[in-house]
Amino acid sequence: MPDLRVRALQLLTRRDHSRAELRAKLAADAESAEQLDAVLDRLETEKLLSDHRYASQRVVSRARRYGDARLRQDLRQHGVSDENIAAALPDGGDEAKRCLAVWTRKFGQPPQTLEDRAKQMRFLQYRGFSGEAIKETLRRAMCGINE
Repeated sequence: MPDLRVRALQLLTRRDHSRAELRAKLAADAESAEQLDAVLDRLETEKLLSDHRYASQRVVSRARRYGDARLRQDLRQHGVSDENIAAALPDGGDEAKRCLAVWTRKFGQPPQTLEDRAKQMRFLQYRGFSGEAIKETLRRAMCGINE
């Protein structure tokens, strides 16, 4: 058990991990699932492992490039619960403002044709922005508002 704990701490000193992510990385080193769960439970008790903290940090670091849907999907893939995701998403800031910033960096000028508009919308959808944020961004782009 101490070796497993040391390995877990080595991973956690590099960056935060979700419980599910750390469990997957340590599974090969554990003698049993019970041993692994005991180590993870102890790390959570000691506040060294926290899905909430992991989710918040992940949202803050990726919110500049992605919308809420993409952030939510990413956190789910890393085993974060819906409660922790809901608590972390506001840390990313206003989705419409982030969408406008991404659009400005990528395109910078309003679409000239319907094909350009569709291309810009697809790009923002791929990045996980909501339909409402995309509509607001393109409305602002057409009016020349870049704040």
